[in-house]
Amino acid sequence: MASRYNYLERELVKLKRQNFYRTIKAVNINGSTAIVNGKRAIHLCSNDYLGLSQNKHILRKVVEQFRQISQCSSRLIAGNDPKFFDLEEHLSKHRGTESSLVFPTGYMANLGAITAIADKQSTIFSDELNHASIIDACRLSGATIKVFDHNDSEHLQSLMRYCVGKKIVITEGIFSINGDISKLQKICDVAKSNDAIIVVDDAHGDFILGSTDSFSGTCSHLGVNSMIDIHISSLSKALGCFGGYVSASRTIREILINKSRQFIYTSALPEHLCTSALLSIPLTKNGNLQKRLFDNIEIFSHGLKKLGFLIGDSTTQIIPIMIGDEKLTVKLSDDLLKNHVFVQPIRYPTVKKGLACLRISLTSLHKKNQLIYALDAFERIGKKYNII
Repeated sequence: MASRYNYLERELVKLKRQNFYRTIKAVNINGSTAIVNGKRAIHLCSNDYLGLSQNKHILRKVVEQFRQISQCSSRLIAGNDPKFFDLEEHLSKHRGTESSLVFPTGYMANLGAITAIADKQSTIFSDELNHASIIDACRLSGATIKVFDHNDSEHLQSLMRYCVGKKIVITEGIFSINGDISKLQKICDVAKSNDAIIVVDDAHGDFILGSTDSFSGTCSHLGVNSMIDIHISSLSKALGCFGGYVSASRTIREILINKSRQFIYTSALPEHLCTSALLSIPLTKNGNLQKRLFDNIEIFSHGLKKLGFLIGDSTTQIIPIMIGDEKLTVKLSDDLLKNHVFVQPIRYPTVKKGLACLRISLTSLHKKNQLIYALDAFERIGKKYNII
């Protein structure tokens, strides 16, 4: 007898055959190491770039102030704890904007902002390597979508030349897989010359790049902060917390409060996570954690290049090792874990078919001896499979 789930079972078989099948590993994190499916390994998959999720001062203060698990309500009903206003004021000062609005996740911040400002009369110009949350937001908005070649301002200009009506350009600060930095100066010039709104998702550059007294992100680092209309970012990357936020003008904040379904119809971020974010922000400002991180980036990037691995144009804490073949990429990841190094394979649909890679993300918590051990493991595995 045919099962009503037959088509789903066939889909799983297809995913396994194409080497796109995913499973969830059990991961118990302890600083720069983790126990992964029972095996201890150096943890090279974390977005906790400055190690603040495990900061003892923050943990102690959060526990001391802990009052409830959740407000159990949306912000517009009864979930808007006063700490939200405090956090949003700090985030606005950090990004150099008039106002900010906190969302439960970075994914929802992208969906909430883009679907609130774009509609069927809009045209969105999106970098081809933008994150899935941006892609989904563009589709949900109902706007016409035009994808420009990665970081290519000339292609962007050619797409915008004959476009009429409302125009929105969306890109990232540091790209989440390739780890390269957006060419924001040229992209902003093109966008402004075509009277377009500019949206930047800076989840991976926020609190990492910028002037040494603020680390307010990629836009500040590249000197284009004043040209950006909407900054979207995460509280769960360098800040080591959880949630997302949008920084923009007061007008845009009011539009989001009144039109963003992802803000209106979901429970508020738990208050203790606001506490955590507020405690983390000052710890990002003196630059010590960023210096440790960039020292680690220099050691590991140089080591991988010296071994002969292809890492693209990455100059940041996100380092992709370009492999291509999906089956081989999974084998490399599995063998690295056997050698006590935890790195996940990135495959379609996160990247295009045939462009699979190993995505390394470094943190300030990594010790030099851990990085050297990991490089030795990469060398052994790379030679075993003849990719170096």
